[in-house]
Amino acid sequence: MNALAQKFYPVVDDARWVNRLGAAGARFIQLRVKDLPEPELRAQVRAARDYAAKHDVCLVLNDFWQLALEEGVSYIHLGQEDLDTADMPAIRKGGLRVGISTHCHEELERALTFAPDYVALGPVWETRLKKMAFGPQGVEKLGEWKRLIGSMPLVAIGGITLQRAPLCLAAGADCVSAVSAFTQHADPEGQVKAWLAATSV
Repeated sequence: MNALAQKFYPVVDDARWVNRLGAAGARFIQLRVKDLPEPELRAQVRAARDYAAKHDVCLVLNDFWQLALEEGVSYIHLGQEDLDTADMPAIRKGGLRVGISTHCHEELERALTFAPDYVALGPVWETRLKKMAFGPQGVEKLGEWKRLIGSMPLVAIGGITLQRAPLCLAAGADCVSAVSAFTQHADPEGQVKAWLAATSV
C-alpha cells in the first residue's frame, strides 16, 4: 500500500499499540522505543512487525536501521543525529524506505541530499513530550517546506491535536503525526476513527 495515502501517523512506544491502533484502522504507524536492552528491543520490533502484517499496517521503525534490515521492517525514520552514523548505502541496498526529521533550512538541505521517501517538519506547535532544540515552527512553515520539496511527502509533527490536524493539511502537509493524541487518550481506538474522519476530507 501507499503508506502516506493515509493522512495521519501515530507514533507509539510499545508494539502493543501497533495491534490496538492497527485494529482500529490506522495504517501508518511508527514504533519509537528508547533505552531497552537489545533482546527486549528486538522482541518489540518483531512483535510490532507481526502486528503490522496482521492489520496491513505500514510499520516505521525509529532510529534502528540495522534491526529493520535484520527483522524485515521496510521503513525507518531517522533524526538528524542518526544521519551522522547511518550507513545510507546499506540502507538503500537493503530496500529500506526512509523518512527524515527536519527543523530548519540547513537540516532540510541535508535531508534532501539523501533523497528520502518523506520529510518531517516539527515541532509545528510546542510539545512537552520531547525536549526540542528548536521552538515551534508554525503552520506557515509547512507551506514553505512543501514548496521547497515539491512532490515529496511532507509530515507535520509536534503539538498536533485532532483540531489542529486539518490546519496542517490545508497548509501543505500530506500527513500529520501525533503521539499523545493516541497513546495518552482514554479511548485510543475512538481517536483513530476521529482522526480518520478529520483527515479524510
